[in-house]
Amino acid sequence: MPRMPQLAEDPGGLLEETRRQLGRVPNLYAALANSPAALAGYLAMRDKLAHGALRARVREQLALLVAQENHCTYCVSAHTLRGGKLGMSPEELRRTRDADDADPHTAALLGIARSILRDRGDIGDDELAAARAAGVTDEELGEVTAHVALNMLSNYFNHLARPDLDFPEVPA
Repeated sequence: MPRMPQLAEDPGGLLEETRRQLGRVPNLYAALANSPAALAGYLAMRDKLAHGALRARVREQLALLVAQENHCTYCVSAHTLRGGKLGMSPEELRRTRDADDADPHTAALLGIARSILRDRGDIGDDELAAARAAGVTDEELGEVTAHVALNMLSNYFNHLARPDLDFPEVPA
């Protein structure tokens, strides 16, 4: 049961901006709209990162990995669905949740993201060197860190607000 209302009233056009970015307004965003500043900040960061160096598939993989690491069933469910719409197979989705991918560069991005989460950003020199050897750039490192932060916000807010799940459930 939700612990915060899922707003239908659009504070300052934020739900319309959500609809523009996502094509719909998931219940997470309708609940986050209780804090217009939080939703506006989230949408602004999401929009800027959507125009960054990382491809849509990798961004989706990062969101799924972070959701799995944070045990957020709402976001695991949402990003499993979105990953499937991007053409990811069930096996690719499973591997993503384990910070793995057939492509060594993508696997390195996912590995760094998991380490950022688990080690609170304190990545060792050897791990950083291995990621760079796999072709990970400084620009990508910055964006991976930003995606971790963005998705932690949505995961943690989901834990707090418990919006109704509006995606097919995939347990974290």
